[in-house]
Amino acid sequence: MHPGPQPNPSDRPPWDRAEFRFWVGAVSFVVILALALAIVAVAVAQPDDGGGGGRRGAPAGSAVEAFPGEEIDVSGDPGSRFEARDPDAPPVPGTPAGTVHQVTLEMTEEDLEIAPGLIQRMWTFGGTVPGPVLRGKLGDVFEVTIVNKGEIQHSIDFHASKVAWNVEMRSINPGESLVYRFEATQPGIYMYHCGTPPVLHHIGNGMYGAIIIDPPDLAPVDHEFVMVQSELYSAPLGEVASLEKMLAEQWDAVVFNGYPNQYVHRPIRVEPAQRIRIWVIDDGPSENSAFHVIGTIFDTVYKEGGYRIRNGTGTGGSQALDLQPSQGGFVEFSFAVPGLYPFVTHKFASAAKGAVGMFQAGDVELPGGSTGH
Repeated sequence: MHPGPQPNPSDRPPWDRAEFRFWVGAVSFVVILALALAIVAVAVAQPDDGGGGGRRGAPAGSAVEAFPGEEIDVSGDPGSRFEARDPDAPPVPGTPAGTVHQVTLEMTEEDLEIAPGLIQRMWTFGGTVPGPVLRGKLGDVFEVTIVNKGEIQHSIDFHASKVAWNVEMRSINPGESLVYRFEATQPGIYMYHCGTPPVLHHIGNGMYGAIIIDPPDLAPVDHEFVMVQSELYSAPLGEVASLEKMLAEQWDAVVFNGYPNQYVHRPIRVEPAQRIRIWVIDDGPSENSAFHVIGTIFDTVYKEGGYRIRNGTGTGGSQALDLQPSQGGFVEFSFAVPGLYPFVTHKFASAAKGAVGMFQAGDVELPGGSTGH
């Protein structure tokens, strides 16, 4: 792992100790997200090099247009009443292959809290951003009824399906419904999203989710989680984010499961030596991902339908799961000793904008004196 640039390199403690203290210091219930503040401070100090990272706004005198929006404070405290989105994956279906899953997804336009203190108009599947995670086995059939309860046209596109674009994926008007039917023929974690033009606008405003189709030889684990990486584009109060802002790749935050740094505020509790699987998908719409858990090594990596390495094969370990928008997979690992273990996208410009979380392995004390849940 390579730490981000520091203001005073000569003052840094040894390599491993610096990384650990840097990230552990993130979890503070007195001064929330010291980590995010530190990374943001470094990121802001660096000029945009055009390497694909988002910009919060154009610098003074720049010819690049900045689009208005409310400030997303990734280091803000969401408050004691905040509930993080449940990161647990849906359970492995106990039904036989060929089961028909009947699902209804209402497409709505909601005022949602997308960051501490920031309510924004979002387009949704099922009232949440991301939409609900679906799961099935090879040979299962999904009958997904979409109901447009919004004010504009919407649609749905399952990347796990092989169907005619002009039939199941067609846009429907407010008040209409459509049944999208497909058979799961190939394993993996797939994106679904609204496909109504302009597609970028509908995804960028919240209409995306994930569906897991289990590989037939999926091994049992102690915990399974899902992390959907995506961007947030802020807008003036009461409005949706502008398409122009998305076309300019001016995202304001990069998040896991729809909210910046939510698993730093609410660490995910596991135990040392337990086997953990994380399904990861990059729903974008535009930023890539390098998913990394600090303090461990992935011994199993499954990406885009196939194993890259697998536990017990003697092929070594992996540091990160690299994903482009609409790609997904899973990683497996364990934590050797009790402690706090951050997870990030190792593209630190994106980590600085909110793509950070934390595992708490065992009864370790969190900053502020708590031992968690």
